[in-house]
Amino acid sequence: MSHRLEFATAHATEFVDITDRVREEVRRAGLRNGRVHLQSLHTTLGLAVNENEPLLLRDFEGLLDRIAPAGAAYEHDDFARRFDVPIDEPANGHAHCRQLLLSAFATLMVEDGELVLGRWQSLFAVELDGPRRRQLALQLDGEFARGIEKESLQALVELELARQLMVDPEPVASPMRRLVEAGGKRLRPRLVQLTAGIGPHNDALRAAELAAAVELLHNATLIHDDYVDESTHRRGRPTVAAAEGPERAIAVGDYYFAKATRLIAQIGNPGVTSALAEALEAVCASQIDDVAMRGSYPGDRDSYMQVIRGKTASLFAAACESGALLSGATPQVVEALRRFGELLGTAFQMADDMVDFSPSSGKPVGLDIRQRVLSLPLIYAAEDRVVGPEVRRLLAGSLGDAEVGRVAELVISSEALPRVRQEAQGLVDAAVRELEAVELDGLQPVLVGLARSAVDRNS
Repeated sequence: MSHRLEFATAHATEFVDITDRVREEVRRAGLRNGRVHLQSLHTTLGLAVNENEPLLLRDFEGLLDRIAPAGAAYEHDDFARRFDVPIDEPANGHAHCRQLLLSAFATLMVEDGELVLGRWQSLFAVELDGPRRRQLALQLDGEFARGIEKESLQALVELELARQLMVDPEPVASPMRRLVEAGGKRLRPRLVQLTAGIGPHNDALRAAELAAAVELLHNATLIHDDYVDESTHRRGRPTVAAAEGPERAIAVGDYYFAKATRLIAQIGNPGVTSALAEALEAVCASQIDDVAMRGSYPGDRDSYMQVIRGKTASLFAAACESGALLSGATPQVVEALRRFGELLGTAFQMADDMVDFSPSSGKPVGLDIRQRVLSLPLIYAAEDRVVGPEVRRLLAGSLGDAEVGRVAELVISSEALPRVRQEAQGLVDAAVRELEAVELDGLQPVLVGLARSAVDRNS
């Protein structure tokens, strides 16, 4: 893992204690056992390990001043001879000479998540030509624990997705690659990776393999959904059905259902396989219910909840459950996380329904209306005493641009959206309470933050 450490110095010669900054990088990255490598990116900034005691530091600075004083003559500072330098080049030959007494590199050991330093030792960046803004290159290697930062977790999943698509036949890999590379929130793989760090068997690579399989499974459902809903675009790009026809869409979806199932089985954890197989079964069953209920569009809340628990919440729940099972978490923790995922998935779908009426969503307002997708805001608007009669009348006829626009206006003007938002937030609160009942070894705030942000959004 690589990073840049930035800071400012205040004096011409200065010992800047960066020990706590490096400790924070170790903690944030989750490095348990390994090494921290630092390199100065400036030839007038050194690195040193020594004692942090004010009188001693002044001695050091005085020593450097005596050995290479700033006012002495240095050929480096003779700009009549160095005619190729910029006009604002500082006369700092003294600083370059001082740097010979120091090092531009430092490597510190990490054991049990802590920097290995003596009782009185600190790590210093030694400014030799300040005050300046400075940068250090920092790399960490070794054994990372469950605190590994979000960006690194995501990178592992992206690499695994790319690896899996690389070995597939191009006729199926190409459409799936376009969909995967178009982005997406990656919430389901993120849940897998987070929950896979909760138990005693924390293996980031195996978790990434499982997370990628879950994401492929999710994307396979989207390909089929887009065909059924006659959607033309997904994540700003043409859907597989729109670009390559319904036959190819069905084949690509089926292929990745099968491949994801095989990848999950190869992980070798029967509980994980069972949890995700049950979720896939629920997704397929609810898709049949969804299509059947469109005859009574916009439907009712009970029918809607039945569909989204299968189509959306079941895979959220399985992502949390399977990650926890992979890590060897206790049955109590596994069950709490499964319930957390189910509640979060339900709330997420409600929030997704509200996005359809947001002008900043990046897609045409009312797309779900046009496609007659079950939508809780629309159900509540149809039940509204003020706008309900007109909503139901419009939905009963053909839905052209004018009709879709009018229905969207009616939904936005009613109490439907605040009602759905309040309900989604209540589900998130319930999901958070599930986490409070079990010990999650410091991951509770991360999961809570993810849950809140998944609902509080407009895209």
